[in-house]
Amino acid sequence: MTDGHWERIMRAAASRPRALSSFGRAGRSLGAAALLAALAAGCQSRSPETTGSIGNVSAPLASARGEVDDLGAKYTADPADVGIAMRYASALRATNQRTQAVAVLQQTALRNPKNRTVLAAYGKSLADAGRFAEAAEVLQNAHTPAQPDWRVLSAQGTVADQLGDHVSAQGFYEAALKIVPNEPTVLSNLGLSYLLGRQLDQAETTLRLASSQPRADARVRQNLALALGLKGRFDEAETVLRQDLTPEAAAANVASLRAVAARQASAQPAQTVSRELPRAPIAAPRS
Repeated sequence: MTDGHWERIMRAAASRPRALSSFGRAGRSLGAAALLAALAAGCQSRSPETTGSIGNVSAPLASARGEVDDLGAKYTADPADVGIAMRYASALRATNQRTQAVAVLQQTALRNPKNRTVLAAYGKSLADAGRFAEAAEVLQNAHTPAQPDWRVLSAQGTVADQLGDHVSAQGFYEAALKIVPNEPTVLSNLGLSYLLGRQLDQAETTLRLASSQPRADARVRQNLALALGLKGRFDEAETVLRQDLTPEAAAANVASLRAVAARQASAQPAQTVSRELPRAPIAAPRS
């Protein structure tokens, strides 16, 4: 993870308590709705711009772009086909064509205003494009209190976090956890929300619980390492990182975190709180 990325998270954790926004839990997914979403640029990213060899990524990219072209032709031929539209939008998002994905899903949602699956995808796409207030409005209509969808609730939580309303975000995650107790992805989002709200003890407890779940993946464990690092427990953070990264990568991540922590300790308190959710390191896995 780059120093700049760590610094944004450190600044958020060190800042004054946030003011609440007017958005409640019911209206967001990736922006407070899922971002985590909200979560993917780590110490090293999977994107071709940062992973090095073009030769390693050209084939997958060519395949993905080919899929976009194929689905784009099918969508143009029959834009009313919901299945094709959804697949096309998903392929567009996978190739970082977020604006185009939003446009496709917007038209699909207009044609299918009561299709909650479409609304959920549209809301998440809006959040993915940074249009969090709009995402909140769409996502609140992607399910109902009588039939809540835990994935939408989690997405609403990440949108709320992006809007700076961590209290509402945490309410969304807690509601999701009533449906899927101990779901590691939701617990991880909740832990990150606590980090952004400077509730470091709650963040550590929640992320430890998330990491202990059988289905927890590397991103969940690396979010725990982030929480430990924010508390100054760098050796423990490195131990956690070594579960999924090479010793060299884990050490480099911790060194970066130490450097950012040192700068934060000597700097003036930040005037604004970053609303970007942390992304877990994903590169240099153990062989």
